[in-house]
Amino acid sequence: MQRGKVNQWIKRLGVVGFLFFLIKGLLWLIVPILIAYFAW
Repeated sequence: MQRGKVNQWIKRLGVVGFLFFLIKGLLWLIVPILIAYFAW
């Protein structure tokens, strides 16, 4: 039973980590475009 809870937490952390880095990567692409657009 204990091992199942550990695996569940690892999966949850993996999903959260994936979403964090996905959003961070998208922001690294979007923010410079927005800055260039509004600076024009």
